Amino acid sequence: MTNTNAEIIDSDCLFVIGSNTTENHPVLGTRMMRAHRKGAKLIVADPRRIPLADEADLYLPVRPGTNIALIHAMCHVILEEGLEDRAYIEERTEGFEFLEDTLKKYTPEYVEPICGVPADDIRKAARMFAEADAAGIYYAMGITQHSRGTHGVMALSNLSLLTGNIGKYGAGINPLRGQNNVQGACDMGCLPSDLPGYQKVIKSAVIEKFEKAWGRKLSDKVGRTLPEVIDGLTDQSIRMLYVFGENPVVSDPDTKHVMHALEEAEFVVVQDIFMTETAQFADVILPASSFAEKDGTFTNTERRVQRVRKAIRPIGNTKPDWQIFAALLNRLGVPAEYKNPSQIFDELASVTPSYAGISYPRIEEEGIQWPCPDKDHPGTPILHTKAISRGRGLFADMEYEDPFELTNHEYPYVLTTGRILYHYHTMTMTGKTQAINEIAGPAYVEMHPEEASRYGIKDGDPVQICSRRGCIEVQARVTDRIEPEVLFIPFHYAQGANVLTHNALDPIAKIPELKVAAVSIHPVAENAPEPERKIS
Repeated sequence: MTNTNAEIIDSDCLFVIGSNTTENHPVLGTRMMRAHRKGAKLIVADPRRIPLADEADLYLPVRPGTNIALIHAMCHVILEEGLEDRAYIEERTEGFEFLEDTLKKYTPEYVEPICGVPADDIRKAARMFAEADAAGIYYAMGITQHSRGTHGVMALSNLSLLTGNIGKYGAGINPLRGQNNVQGACDMGCLPSDLPGYQKVIKSAVIEKFEKAWGRKLSDKVGRTLPEVIDGLTDQSIRMLYVFGENPVVSDPDTKHVMHALEEAEFVVVQDIFMTETAQFADVILPASSFAEKDGTFTNTERRVQRVRKAIRPIGNTKPDWQIFAALLNRLGVPAEYKNPSQIFDELASVTPSYAGISYPRIEEEGIQWPCPDKDHPGTPILHTKAISRGRGLFADMEYEDPFELTNHEYPYVLTTGRILYHYHTMTMTGKTQAINEIAGPAYVEMHPEEASRYGIKDGDPVQICSRRGCIEVQARVTDRIEPEVLFIPFHYAQGANVLTHNALDPIAKIPELKVAAVSIHPVAENAPEPERKIS
């Protein structure tokens, strides 16, 4: 996030797109509702009429995979009506002239049939956002998990730069992380192109610094993302897999492909707190301790580094992850004589400029937001206040492109996926709580009454949903909260939504297109009519 969670309440306009905030980030969702009741304008763009949309001044039912077209149209209106912050653009940005030329064709009328949002509502949203003194953008995986997800984020950056909302209190671009320490994992170098602090492995100065600190030769080659690793197992370019706190059999696209890849691997290690679906394929399982059984830090969505303190001793033969990794390093001949997590954090801070001023004593009472370059620095709540970090904010020039997989006669519906309030990620933890399972119920598909009527499906009926990858049977939930021709399935359940999704990747970030898949509907109820195929 460029800004802080607390600022939400003081925003003048909140643009929430691709985030079911009240269910996925309930604390932030509550703040958004408080801001709205305080007077902030609220715009919600999502394929489903999520609970937050009921609060909104304007709801935009954007078709899955068409975010860029919608955002371009909003930018077009802002320029057409002279609502841009021209002084900010001239003083703090570059590349505007190229984007301005591209945006000319993206009129609301041109975009309406693409994204399904009425042209008049696109204009209202553009005006509402541009006329606010401080407008903040909040997005999640509904923006990123597309074959053009990186461009989706860039388009949001264009919208924010165009209106002068970067580096301003109550504004900014704010990605809402899917799990509690996703930000921290990325900060620590859990990305194939980065060492800690987003220091690029392709830079010789970075490699030299870390080789000196660690006393080992390091590779300067960019690694593979998880989908590419799974593919590597199938073509045998990768032979061993170490899975740590992840459950790709449920969370990754095309479940059958993932399972086949794990079967093909020569050696699989899974380190986790429970026996997951992925652990079923492991040759070795290393029992890890839960968050409550270890000390350390989490870095949250607003870049705040916070202490985590052990509440109970590790149960049974489990160990904190850092102890498992240290033991493994020692066995491999790499000395790792750490006595506690604080020593590891100090080592991190010594080689990571954005963390250089952070230490356990400094975050004993309250966390600090990076970048924090020295011990006297208070941390950085808002990024880019005096200037954009790269010098000038860069407008990204790109065209809208259709999703990778389109509907056709055989698969006439668009499936999108997401989370629900009651379950967490792949249910590794929440799925073991009977009360939660009773409230959440079994796996289901949301469909519009038009589709239910076409197939003779009633609410609660079993229904089969098929894609080019396979079929699943789920319970039907008939609701007008989903648009016609669009289906929604939560991804938490094993042998659920990701049996159907495909693994086409964004060419830049290599993230899979989990939010768009072409599917068909088949009634399961006895003697249910099989209707004529819907013509797309």
